[in-house]
Amino acid sequence: MGIMPTHQLHTLHDRSFEHYRFVYPVLSRRSRGISVGVNLNPDKVCNFDCIYCQVDRTSQSETKFVELDALVGEIREVLELVKSGEIYESSKFRDTPAELRRLNDMAFSGDGEPTTYRNFDTIISTCAELKRELGLDAVKMVLITNASMFHRPHVQRGLAILDANQGEIWAKLDAGTAEYYHKIERTSIPFERILENITAAARVRPLVIQALFMRVAGEGPSQSEVEAFCDRLGEIVAAGGEISLVQVYTVARRPAEDFVGALSDAEVDAIAQMVRERVGLPADAFYGTVETV
Repeated sequence: MGIMPTHQLHTLHDRSFEHYRFVYPVLSRRSRGISVGVNLNPDKVCNFDCIYCQVDRTSQSETKFVELDALVGEIREVLELVKSGEIYESSKFRDTPAELRRLNDMAFSGDGEPTTYRNFDTIISTCAELKRELGLDAVKMVLITNASMFHRPHVQRGLAILDANQGEIWAKLDAGTAEYYHKIERTSIPFERILENITAAARVRPLVIQALFMRVAGEGPSQSEVEAFCDRLGEIVAAGGEISLVQVYTVARRPAEDFVGALSDAEVDAIAQMVRERVGLPADAFYGTVETV
C-alpha cells in the first residue's frame, strides 16, 4: 500500500490565502496534489474538541458567518488560479514539486465540523454547479467529517449531491472504544452514534475512513485499542458498509494541546498493517513531522 512522506509544504495549512476568508488552497499529503479547502465554520465552532486539533479556539475569528456569494466568488478565483497554473507563481506554492502540481479536489472542512452548517446541502449544490461551469467535472468534492450529523435530512441531501458529483466522504474514526473516543474527541456525542452513522452512510456509498493516532502525554494507543479499532471497522463491513480505504496518519502540524505528539513512522506503519491483516481493508500510512512529546 502507498506510503506518503510529508513534504515541507504539507505543514502550511493556514486558513487564508491572500485576501480570502472562506477558501484556503493547500498542498495536501492525502490528496497528493492541490486541495481547495472550503471553511464552513469560520466562527471556529465545532461539536468535537479533539485534543490534536490545530485550530486555536482561544482566539476569536474576525469572520463569524458564511457569506454564500463571497464564498462562491473565492472558490471560483482559486479554482481558476490552480487550473491556469498561476497559483505556482505565488511564494506559498512556488516550490510545489512537479508531480504534485495538480488540482485534486474541493475539500469541505475548515475550523469546525462542516455538516453542522445549516445550509450544508445548498452549499454543496452550489459548489457542484460551479465545478461543472468551469469544466472541472473530474475534480473531486471531498467532505472531511466527524460523521456526527449524517442522520439529519439536510446532511443526507448534501451527501447525495456529493455522490452525483465525484464526491468522496472521509469520515473520522480515531478510536475503537468509547473510553478512548471521549478522551481524544472530548465531545458529548455518543460513540455509538458515530458508528451507526458511518455504517448507514457506508451502506449507500463507499467511505474513506480517516484515523489519526498520536501520543498522549508520551504514550501511543495501546495494542488493545488498535485491535478494537480494527474490530469496529470489521463490524461496519459485516453490517453491509463499504470502506474503500483507511487512512492511518498522525500529527503533522502543531496541535493546540502541548501534551499531544506524533507517532513514529514505524508505529504508523504497524497500525496500517494491522488494518490490512486483521480486517482485510486497504490502508495508507501518512507520517508526521512535529516533535513527539
